[in-house]
Amino acid sequence: MSEITVLLADDHELLIGTLGDRLDKEPGLRVVGRVKDAAQAVSLARETSPAVVLLDIDMPGKVSFDAAREIKEALPDTQVVYLSSFFNDRYIEDALRSGCSGYITKDEPVERVVEAIRQVAQNGAYYSPKVRDRLVADPERGLVLDGEGSTKAATLTARELEVLRYVAQGMTKKEIAKQVHRSVSTIDKHVENLMRKLDIHDRVELTRYAIREGLAEA
Repeated sequence: MSEITVLLADDHELLIGTLGDRLDKEPGLRVVGRVKDAAQAVSLARETSPAVVLLDIDMPGKVSFDAAREIKEALPDTQVVYLSSFFNDRYIEDALRSGCSGYITKDEPVERVVEAIRQVAQNGAYYSPKVRDRLVADPERGLVLDGEGSTKAATLTARELEVLRYVAQGMTKKEIAKQVHRSVSTIDKHVENLMRKLDIHDRVELTRYAIREGLAEA
């Protein structure tokens, strides 16, 4: 088997350091870049044409699902695998729609990450058990979320979900705007959309909803 090149994108310093070092020690694997946001991942992927991009879902700035689509459009042979602590319905749905080859939850051991990289590099796929249990095979569309679109969370965009998590963590609109590199007026609009889509009327209700849906984890 030829060398498998890997681009790692995650905004957590410990993970990007320890996982990157471990992958570099695996026979036949080579990390060609380590970046901390999705925009950098797109840029470096275009420069290095990696076989596999490991892409954290929860990063500030450019939405990771948009980045994945850009990478796939520019580099059809590059496989995208998501890394995340979250596996709510909307994330799984957006991941599948972006053309990914895998979705790994961050409680998986490193050995499973290595296994996933090797599988997708051979045009396979890998989904952590927690994710795989929520998927069904559709004869026309391939893998889809079981009960796709059945929850209110399924109506939210990835950016709205990100803003909702920050609201649930008690951040002000100004703090959220700084975190995601957007204006306060843009965050106001996202919050308005959240309340309208979820039929929720204040931040306390938004926080309670996020906790119920498992979206409030830091």
